[in-house]
Amino acid sequence: MAIVAIPNLARAQDDRFDDPPDPAQATTSPSAPSPAATGLFAQPRLLTNAVQLFTGQFGDTGQKKNGWYVELSNMITGSGFVSAGPGYRRYLFNKQAFIDGSAAVSWHLYNMAQMRFEAPDIANHHLTLGTQGMWQNPTQINYWGIGPDTVDADQSQYQLRSFDVVSYAAYRPNDWLTFGGELGYLFRPHVLNAGGTFKPNFPDTQQAFPNDPGVSLPFQPNFLHSETSAIVDTRDYRGHPTRGSLYRAALTTYSDRGTGVFSFNQYEAEGLQFIRLNGRQWILALHGWLLWTGIPTDNQIPFYLLPSLGGQNTLRGYSNYRFHDNNLVLAQVESRWALFTNVDGAIFVDAGNVAPVFSNLNFDQWDVGAGLRLHTQRTTWARLDVAHGLEGWQVVFRTSDPLRLGRVTRRIAAIPFVP
Repeated sequence: MAIVAIPNLARAQDDRFDDPPDPAQATTSPSAPSPAATGLFAQPRLLTNAVQLFTGQFGDTGQKKNGWYVELSNMITGSGFVSAGPGYRRYLFNKQAFIDGSAAVSWHLYNMAQMRFEAPDIANHHLTLGTQGMWQNPTQINYWGIGPDTVDADQSQYQLRSFDVVSYAAYRPNDWLTFGGELGYLFRPHVLNAGGTFKPNFPDTQQAFPNDPGVSLPFQPNFLHSETSAIVDTRDYRGHPTRGSLYRAALTTYSDRGTGVFSFNQYEAEGLQFIRLNGRQWILALHGWLLWTGIPTDNQIPFYLLPSLGGQNTLRGYSNYRFHDNNLVLAQVESRWALFTNVDGAIFVDAGNVAPVFSNLNFDQWDVGAGLRLHTQRTTWARLDVAHGLEGWQVVFRTSDPLRLGRVTRRIAAIPFVP
């Protein structure tokens, strides 16, 4: 009952719910609803009533509606149990476009403010155009230094203030294929000593790792950044997929507008596959992610933009942002069983690593775990995972599917790099 009660108060660490509409094959009508999975056990009536209550109040997709709302997302990993603030969305031109503004403060005093204008359904739903500005101030970001062999005892933290403005476009020739492009300007980030509430007793990154790229600079550079991507998406539902796949290829560029020392490119290939082994009752989920960074001679990546692994969506048996380096690889296998109509059990294995050279990538960092997922037919409301890695146990509570990729929908530059 606690998991049912708090999902809509606990979205502090989740990405926006701005996915495009579910594919046409998943669309249902009141006269012909798609059958839900029946669980191994009869669902308690109390749980069924609670799910119906919250679905009726908040809807089944998490999409924001016209008017005022409570901003419960848009915070990066590590912001704490809950964030909240005011938001306002107004649809324009017969709902062909909207403006959206919000601000929020989290448990650890992370804070953000954003304003966005978007026309999502141009050319008969084939084209999306938009622009967004976002100010962010995460106060307690973990950092252990660079490389796959860093020591857990060397954990440090830092604060990072940034403001980014980006324009973006997405072209969808059909329901399953999207070509995307983004162009943005990241104004000079500010690296500060860690702050916020309930601050753990870790050293500040500026004192612990003064020689890492960008740590000791008095002023960080401005960045012109861009991304081009191609996405093939045949999942039945974005928030709670039970079949289909998602494949993504992307090129991201960062151009240092000061000295040019921090200019680099990142190349990504990522895939998700959901396989029904016994209808909706038994799902096998597979995820692979590969990232290679191209760095010009004598250039570097600032520590806050280094690719990283660890935390609730990648290596779940490790702390958030546990490993940083130029390149990364990740593989995940998760088996899910419908225990009740709205509750799945899962067991999973995560494996991957980071490396300074692409050819040195391996799967030496790994974990195993189990969890529960509370969901409706279309959306995962909450999950609880317990994982054990080479550095001990981690417990993760989130309000999204573990394989929901924020990189697919998030427009603003990922600063810091969020795995």
